[in-house]
Amino acid sequence: MSKIPVIDKRSLLAIISLFLIIFLAACGNAGSASGDLKQVRLDYAYYSPASLVIKNKGWAEEAFKDQDIEVTWTLSQGSNKALEFLNSNSVDFGSTAGSAALLAKANGNPIQGIYLASKPEWTALVTSKDSEITDPADLKGKKIAATVGTDPYIFLQRTLQDAGLEEQDVQIVNLQHADGASALLSGDVDAWAGLDPHMAKLELENDAQLFYRNADFNTYNFLNVREEFAENHPEEVKEVLKLYNKARAWIDENPEETAEILANEAGISQEVAVKQLERNDFSEAVPGEVQQEILNQSGAVLEKANLWKGSKAIAETVDAYVEPKYAKELEEE
Repeated sequence: MSKIPVIDKRSLLAIISLFLIIFLAACGNAGSASGDLKQVRLDYAYYSPASLVIKNKGWAEEAFKDQDIEVTWTLSQGSNKALEFLNSNSVDFGSTAGSAALLAKANGNPIQGIYLASKPEWTALVTSKDSEITDPADLKGKKIAATVGTDPYIFLQRTLQDAGLEEQDVQIVNLQHADGASALLSGDVDAWAGLDPHMAKLELENDAQLFYRNADFNTYNFLNVREEFAENHPEEVKEVLKLYNKARAWIDENPEETAEILANEAGISQEVAVKQLERNDFSEAVPGEVQQEILNQSGAVLEKANLWKGSKAIAETVDAYVEPKYAKELEEE
């Protein structure tokens, strides 16, 4: 009679652990396929008033309460941070500028731009009140603060190209938006590619000069979703977009209270908040051909500046990024 092999304790534990891993993975996949969801992870940002209103009013928590789905919030200090959170699977939804998201998409960030939270003029080139810089051409040889990978940075690149300047003609100092504002005030840089509300604050409280503005160079405030989340939980995606629709309508009807919410969240004055809101248009929600054309133009600028590292063509990346179906479905309901 052959002997039954004896399994030592270490081998037995290893086998049990392997079976547990396989079992848990199978359970996780089954949960995703069945739509079982325990948490929705949203970001909020001072440059996205709609997100602040939703958070302040507790609408998301209320919307998902009956489904026993927890809502968590993460502050995004800039598009670059929101995109980092999306790429690392730390949030499901993130608010960014369209151009910054396009660049991230080209570099492999698994996102789709599904909604327009607003059409902002949230960036411009800024200098101090006593500066002799009055035109983009004056930036040659100057130090300029900008947050790499964000709309202000891409705005700066487009402006430099229009002025006949190359990136090597200036010194770009990579700082987060608030730090860029501080660097301008302290004289550590000559100019700053600004972002509201920091830009509005400097304009009103420090007489900073917005020496170059171009609304057409500002890309929209996109709400992005991780592709995996959208694929597994389309109904929850639409539920989040309903909240943004509700916020946009509420902002239109309650501008003063919106300014109060923005002021309290961002730690700015009511006057600065009002200035920021004046530079936002909340009338459009569905991304489409207009936004695609703007993003194609931004992509061309990035390519010329040797910043486009994607393996796919710009137009193909734009088509893969902009996904209007969820917002369209809500309009048709």
